[in-house]
Amino acid sequence: MCELGDSEIHVWRAYLDSQEAVLHRFETTLSSDEKARANRFHFPRDRNGFVAARGVLRELLAKYVGRGPRGLQFDYGPQGKPSLRANPEENSVQFNVSHSHGLALLAFARGRHLGVDVELIRPEFAVDEIADRYFSPEEAMELRGLPPSLRAEAFFLCWTRKEAYIKARGEGLHIPLGSFHVSLTPGQPERLESADSSRWSLYSLRPDPRYVGALVGEGGGWRVRYGEWKSDGS
Repeated sequence: MCELGDSEIHVWRAYLDSQEAVLHRFETTLSSDEKARANRFHFPRDRNGFVAARGVLRELLAKYVGRGPRGLQFDYGPQGKPSLRANPEENSVQFNVSHSHGLALLAFARGRHLGVDVELIRPEFAVDEIADRYFSPEEAMELRGLPPSLRAEAFFLCWTRKEAYIKARGEGLHIPLGSFHVSLTPGQPERLESADSSRWSLYSLRPDPRYVGALVGEGGGWRVRYGEWKSDGS
């Protein structure tokens, strides 16, 4: 079993393996509703990404609660955020998952809400147009003031920090992205400004030079520990 202290957040990096044998192993652990959801994806790449992310989640979560991956059951909040359906001890393990273009981040903590997000930095993205539509005016102005060479990274820093926050809240896009503010300039400290920002801690993640990520945990004083999931289960 994995030991998870009350003041710890564990963040695992997983390169999602699309080898047929690994995907088959994952599929044998999925519930019927997860299999149905996987089959609704139009493109095999998206389907395989979902299966792999859920398979990794089940294998890691099983290590924290001491049960087999196949036996885990999930409940879902009003906005679709999953939680473990289990006895009170196991229910204290909170988790969140994000994956983008073959890389996943999975975060675990005891008894506290958390959210994680990861994105591949894509320089071709229409960052200014999307920022004007979804970011706060302060964020859009900060983004436009940066050199073109930094804008793509800054955009995805902002996006992942916002996503991690609303995922931690468990309310999805019922929280308008422009209703709170995060810092986004590369190399500057991460910062969250919201009506309840004192309730949360924000951390920047750099799981791979091509990606940026963010973690939001309820409360403060966390010790964030990092792990690497491998397809052989080690």
